[in-house]
Amino acid sequence: MRSMSVLIVGVGGQGVLLASELLSDAALRAGFDVKKSEVHGMAQRGGSVSSHVRISGQVFSPLIPAGQADALLAFEQAEALRWVHFLKADGTAVINRRRLVPPVALFRKGPGYPEDPVASVRARAGRVIPIDAETVARRLGNPRVENTVLLGALSGCLDIPEDDWMRAIEGRVPAGTVDINCGAFRAGAETAANWEDA
Repeated sequence: MRSMSVLIVGVGGQGVLLASELLSDAALRAGFDVKKSEVHGMAQRGGSVSSHVRISGQVFSPLIPAGQADALLAFEQAEALRWVHFLKADGTAVINRRRLVPPVALFRKGPGYPEDPVASVRARAGRVIPIDAETVARRLGNPRVENTVLLGALSGCLDIPEDDWMRAIEGRVPAGTVDINCGAFRAGAETAANWEDA
């Protein structure tokens, strides 16, 4: 696999950090060197959370410079727009259709929530794959696997065998949730594979 830099972003409580752990674990199992760095300052209060994951034969730094991410995985629409400047011009953005408006945005003056973050990202990315991960997760019977759905959607951008993803999931998700997380991953991968960019 060529070198891949993946930026995963969202807000506290969405499972961004678990997703970055699963990605890193799967890539390691596939035989790659992996470095990751996380920023989760006010995560417990719904603040922005980001994780840089770099995958290659040999990785020297975990941080992705602006304009150098091959893929952006956004768990929330506005976070995709906030971080799109990290994406390469021909990069892929996988964006959850979820809309989480911070409480502070309801009370202060100034710009509110962006009108159409996905359209704004589309103007600056090579490819955009919007995913309604919440609907997919609820259809599977557990809205808490939304992050695994999104990771499955991202997997099509990476040369990591499905078996390595499955082993990573089995080793890291809570006991009793392995089957539904594996199912969520596969559902996300199928949804992304069937997406036709308009």
